[in-house]
Amino acid sequence: VYQKAKQANTSIMHIFKTHSVDGYIKDQLQRAALSIVLNIAEGSGHFLPGEKKNFYIIAHGSLYETVALLEIIHEEYSFNDEYKTLVSALEEISKMLYALIQYQKLKK
Repeated sequence: VYQKAKQANTSIMHIFKTHSVDGYIKDQLQRAALSIVLNIAEGSGHFLPGEKKNFYIIAHGSLYETVALLEIIHEEYSFNDEYKTLVSALEEISKMLYALIQYQKLKK
């Protein structure tokens, strides 16, 4: 899931090279997408299931924030192919994070 989140983050950064996105929304999207990756990484570094689960939950929340921001800029900049690919990748990451969260609940 970490590798897929990194790939999605790279794809999101590519959007800014091809579209002139508003500064505030750009900053928010960059932070939300990076938060997914960083919270997965930090969670994987913890040993206690409850701690891991909390970081995966935060990553999952950041993923939803990322999707919402992508929807907002998609409406303004219409980057259809990139948008569909990114949302599909984020849906897959969401499912993987959900599975990680459920697994950590079982380990208690």
